[in-house]
Amino acid sequence: MSDAIEVADNPQATRFELSLNGKVVGFADYILKGGTIILTHTEVQPEFEGRGLAARLARTALDAARDAGLTVIPRCPYIASYIERHPEYADLLARSAKDSTSES
Repeated sequence: MSDAIEVADNPQATRFELSLNGKVVGFADYILKGGTIILTHTEVQPEFEGRGLAARLARTALDAARDAGLTVIPRCPYIASYIERHPEYADLLARSAKDSTSES
């Protein structure tokens, strides 16, 4: 499998876009508020599910947040569960996000 996978921030659309062979097949929407990025929704087209593409989107968005010095509020259930499965990103959580995940 030699699919060309690229994830890029599209600030005009306020989302990270995942392209497969040049075609956008997934995205992770966000809202920037000061020093915080609120990740609101992640979606991969159904025919491309099961390939780890959503995980790649999550990882890229979280790495970009870290590089930019942003805290993260994961309103998207997928991103929240990704952070739970990858605790190396837990330090990015904004205080209110840490509180809400520890109460559930």
